[in-house]
Amino acid sequence: MRSPRVRHQIAWEAARLMLEFPQLCIASAKVEATRRIAPAGAPRRDLPSDAEVGRQYHGLAAPPGGEGAPSDADRYARYQALLVPLENVRQNPRYHPEGDALYHSLQVFDHARDHDPYDAELLAAALLHDVGKAIDRHDHEAASARALRGLASERTLWLIENHMRCHELGEGKLGARAKRRLQQSPWWDELVLLSECDRAGRRAGVEAPELEEALEYLREVEG
Repeated sequence: MRSPRVRHQIAWEAARLMLEFPQLCIASAKVEATRRIAPAGAPRRDLPSDAEVGRQYHGLAAPPGGEGAPSDADRYARYQALLVPLENVRQNPRYHPEGDALYHSLQVFDHARDHDPYDAELLAAALLHDVGKAIDRHDHEAASARALRGLASERTLWLIENHMRCHELGEGKLGARAKRRLQQSPWWDELVLLSECDRAGRRAGVEAPELEEALEYLREVEG
């Protein structure tokens, strides 16, 4: 990775951590962000200043759709900053023999693209559905939705928040009321498709798009 990109990713992750955990000071947030973005360590030149983290913080804290809403370029930079740490998230091989969570996410995106190449919101959900695994492994759906609120659409967020419930439904673990609530959603069919792609994207050794390719394709589909 080039130093400016790593620096930006660390600044953004530190700002996001400060929003999620208000008790964190900038210094502690930068230490934790560096651990997540560059587990092997980062040279001093790749570490953002407090001012850089502050700018990212104020950008993230701006209300969606307001004057401080992120531009497309910034939104995709944030997507990338959330996705990159997944390469270091190892998963239970019983359920994920393919390996790390980024490789899995790229496989899921590829399957979704094969099924519906022009549904940008579905493709975004497929690519971003597991970003929370680098934030909170115990409740990654909620963590994903929190990190993406203000960046992704309501439909994309709903698909991400409910993709594990769809798995539970298929395994007979979901109650009747929760089942009805899911099936009554206008986005039920897309949720089923996302769940199928999620299951299919668990193969070791198969080809998957590069992260930059997936983001560029999504940007083009969004127009």
